Parts: sequence; structure tokens; C-alpha cells
Amino acid sequence: MISARGERQQAVEKILFAARQHFVALQGSSHLQIDILINNAGISENRFLNDPERGPIDVDTFNKQYNVNVLAPLLLTQAIAPYLPRNRSGRIVNLSSISTSLGLAGQSVYAGTKGALEAMTRTWARELGDRATVNAVNPGPVLGDMYWGAGEGFWKRMQGWQDNTPGSNMIVEPGFTGTGEERLSEEDLRKVKEKMGGRRPAFTDEIAGVVGMLCTKDAAWCTGSVICANGGLRMSI
Repeated sequence: MISARGERQQAVEKILFAARQHFVALQGSSHLQIDILINNAGISENRFLNDPERGPIDVDTFNKQYNVNVLAPLLLTQAIAPYLPRNRSGRIVNLSSISTSLGLAGQSVYAGTKGALEAMTRTWARELGDRATVNAVNPGPVLGDMYWGAGEGFWKRMQGWQDNTPGSNMIVEPGFTGTGEERLSEEDLRKVKEKMGGRRPAFTDEIAGVVGMLCTKDAAWCTGSVICANGGLRMSI
């Protein structure tokens, strides 16, 4: 029987094995070099303290989110660190969330996990400074299973923030283009207009563009930072 600790270690080793299989031949070398790591996996379960519908936050709920959102990126980053370039050209980007700073009701655990990830981002930027830059991005609402699954109660709590997000408005004057309406299915467009006040979440490629920017050569002087990738929902200086 494999312990939970053993399973986690096997998962990390499996990822490294896959990297060797796919990238060593492409690099034309017997030595594996990992230039970019994106810690993107994450889960969320919204629950209030002593939630009247779902019950109190329990240990399993806490552990599940911290295992995926905090422990997994820590173990993976630690495992790939020896394979980073030796010329400071490596890039690590962690996917955080606006939840760390907005105090969103029901996100005691999720916001805590992303706050931990941001703290590790700063620590790793110093520890790995001779090998890679380490930054985080903090998306807001993003179209996908996680946001649809959050439900109407959460959408309502987000509405005030969405109303102040530049570029999220889909109800504009006739002839205006650029809202992204053509990229939504009829059902998703209906949800946005009827359930979200006509304010759309981000498309995944809008977040990916910011991540990609941090992975360029020109981003070498940016490290240990949390970069806003939320359309202006949360602005920072």
C-alpha cells in the first residue's frame, strides 16, 4: 500500500519522467534542462465559517485545497530546481488569485492557499535567483469550469468588483466591437447578461498572454512580483 506521501512523490517523478521523454531529444542533449515552469493547477471550494448549507469547514476540505494549491507547486518546483538553466534565463510563474487581497466571503481556505503561493513566490525568487525569475499572476474571474461551478451566490458577491473592471462590459452602444461576445456560446452569453450584470469574466488566453510575457527574455528584471492579470478588477502599483 502506497502512502499519501509516496503518491505525491510518484506524481512528481512521473512529471519529470515525461519531461525527459519529451524534451531531451528536442534539446539534442542527454541532460534535461527545464526552462519554464507554470504552476497552474488549482481547485476551489467556497464555504463559509459554520456554513448553514454545507456545514463547517472541515479538515478534509482544508487539506484537499492546500495539497493541490500549495503543496503540489512546492514539491514540483523543488524537484525541477536542479534542472533549471545556469544563466538566470529560467522562468517560473505561479497562478495566484485576486482572492488573496479582496477578502471574498466563503474563501477562507482558497484565499489562504493563494496567499501561501504568493509568499512562496517571493521566497523562491531569492532562493533560485541565479537560475530563474519567479513571479505570480493574480487572475480574477475566468471563464471555465471553476467559475461556472461557483454558482449564482458567488457571482452576486463578485458583481460590485466586476462592475468596476475596465473592459468587462458587454452591454455597449450599437456598432461597438471588442467585447468578446462572438467567443461565447449562446448559453454562456445568456448567463453573463442575465446573471452577471453583463460583465464577462476573462478568457483563458487573456491570462495566458500575461504569463507568456513574464516568460520572455525581456522580463528578466522582473522577479518576486505578483502581476495583475485581472482586467483591472484589482489594480496595484
